This record gives sequence, C-alpha cells and structure tokens, in this order.
Amino acid sequence: MSENRRKALLVSGGWPGHQPKEITARFAALLEENGFDTTVTEALDVYLDKDLLAAQSLIVNNYTMGEITKEHEENLLAAVAGGVGFGGWHGGAGDAFRGNPGYQFMVGGQWVAHPGNVIDYTIQITEPGDPIVAGFGEFAVKSEQYYMHVDPGNEVLATTTFNGAFVSENVPWVKDTVMPVVWKRQWGKGRVFYSALGHINTDFEVAPVREIALRGLLWAAR
Repeated sequence: MSENRRKALLVSGGWPGHQPKEITARFAALLEENGFDTTVTEALDVYLDKDLLAAQSLIVNNYTMGEITKEHEENLLAAVAGGVGFGGWHGGAGDAFRGNPGYQFMVGGQWVAHPGNVIDYTIQITEPGDPIVAGFGEFAVKSEQYYMHVDPGNEVLATTTFNGAFVSENVPWVKDTVMPVVWKRQWGKGRVFYSALGHINTDFEVAPVREIALRGLLWAAR
C-alpha cells in the first residue's frame, strides 16, 4: 500500500441474491483505478475496530440485511460523523441492518418494497448540474424499482415514478408516486451517498448506473 493513496474499506456479504462478492469486487477495482488502496471484508466485526474505521477515506457497505449490535452501529456512525465518507447502493446499503434505525438515519432511507420485482422503468435526473449525475438525461433500467422510506433532508439527484402495469393492478394507491433513487447528505463531518440502483452485477453494465455509483463514492470519500 502507498502512503499517498487514500484508503477504502468495503464490507460485503448478506443475502447472496444481490451478488455482493461480484459487485464489491467490481467497485474495489474501480476505486483502485481511482487512487485508493482497498480492503474487502465479509466480517461485520470490522465495525468494532474504531482505529481502522477512522483511518479510512471511504467506507462502502454492501451487506444486504444482516445483523449488527449497537456497538457496531455506534462505531460506524461515529467514524462517518468524524469525516469518513460512506457510500453504497441498492439493498447492500439501503436494506442493511433492519434492526438498526440509527444506521438507517445515517443512510437517509430504508427499503420497504419493490412492486413487480424486476421490471422496466425509467430514471429522471433532478439535479443535472450536480457532478455525480451530470451528462445523464432520463435513462431506462430493468431491475427492481425500490420503494423506500426516505429522509426529507436528503439532497435528491434522481427519481423514478411508480406508474407501471403491476402498480396499477396490484398497488394502485402508490401510482404516480415520485420516489428518490439517488441522493447525497451529510452526517456530521462525513459525506453520505446512496443509489437504489444495482440489484445484480450486470445492472452495472448500464453506464449511468455504474458511473453514478462510482462518482458518488468518489464524492463521499474524504
């Protein structure tokens, strides 16, 4: 490892349907290309090591569901409040640690449903001048369309609208709901980035999905 390269910790695991190993490896490689030394672990007890957390420029949580203790949660939140960046995507960050509302408060949202499972839908860019999403207009994806409980304090960069056939036939009460998909926020001195996109590894073959996630991680990193 080089002393002049920033450090990124990627915590990977949980529900295997989200292909955490493959996706974490993808982003570890992208971060390495962008000047980071990366550490990948599947051990949630890494969140007990305060010194290790504090030494990072960026923490990426890609661990769908899973369980952590109050001590794990407090250490992670303290590291971010102290200035360590935090980023993640889809269930790896937005459906992690369901029993830890403090973690959810830091991320800025929590998954609650994906009506119709994998469907075709569109993403609208709401802040085209922001560097994280600059250059991308509306684009289409085929993936899970996340319905989330979200913090109104988030700075929303992209949204999606629930208006497909499954919604109309099965959950019509959420029809035309505009849902945040990509956002950024502060947690103390730390920057937090989240994207709801990226159900499986091939979702990141769609250029805007991959590039928005990478740009968001680079923005969050101190």
